Amino acid sequence: MKKVVLPGGTSFIGKYFEERFKEMGYKVFIISRSSGHIPWENEAAIIAALENAEFVINLAGKSVNCRYNKKNKVEIMQSRITTTNILGNCILACKSPPKVWMNSSTATIYRHAEDRPMTEENGEIGTGFSVDVATTWESEFFQFELPKTRQIALRTAIVLGKDGGVMTPYRNLVRFGLGGIQGSGRQKFSWIHVADLFQIVLFLNEHVELQGVFNCSSPNPISNREFMMALRDRMGVKVGLPTPKWMLETGAVIIRTETELVLKSRWVVPERLSKAGYHFMFETIEQALEDII
Repeated sequence: MKKVVLPGGTSFIGKYFEERFKEMGYKVFIISRSSGHIPWENEAAIIAALENAEFVINLAGKSVNCRYNKKNKVEIMQSRITTTNILGNCILACKSPPKVWMNSSTATIYRHAEDRPMTEENGEIGTGFSVDVATTWESEFFQFELPKTRQIALRTAIVLGKDGGVMTPYRNLVRFGLGGIQGSGRQKFSWIHVADLFQIVLFLNEHVELQGVFNCSSPNPISNREFMMALRDRMGVKVGLPTPKWMLETGAVIIRTETELVLKSRWVVPERLSKAGYHFMFETIEQALEDII
């Protein structure tokens, strides 16, 4: 039986991947701190799971949906560095290592961009804590020299899907009349449907000539204003009150998150995937929302 390893596979994305892989006949191994899965402390079990696996997709890392205080910053950074290092060392210990290792990264690695889109080739790396996490994460990943295993970093935009993720809070905002713009509304909203993210993983697995960094984002990013308007239209809500920056900052403190998650302009396009011939299932936000809602 073909097998795939999903470190951090208990997340919203991980659960979707697990279901799809099982439907395809894969045996799925999940590495997680949650009970019932392979624990990160058991390297022998991790190595056994990795042996002869078709590929491994690392989704592990503490959620960034929290306040960036000292404690959380350390946990966000270390959860990514530690798990990536464990996987790299375990792959090195395999007699028959996975053919492909895909490691999560983030489209947040690029600077706040309202002037032009960011591609893998000419995108400008930003500054700040979130960018430091992304660059350190990728550096730890690519430090491993694995002659039998291709390495791919998935710089993923905001993932949209039916069961979890960001859609729940966004739908609640619209439902309670707060579905207007956040901040200026000009900031770009780069997104991807979870089904496309899964298909990209399969596409990259099949194309053995591809490796390195890939932007995983719809080819049609939109502004925050356009996203909220499309969401209101889909939900049949005519009016949405705007949320100015000062109100977002106050609310972020109360619900213990950061305004960067909605105010940073992520203008990211999947140039390498497009050139390689990947065709998106959900190219526009209207298509995605029709499926999700």
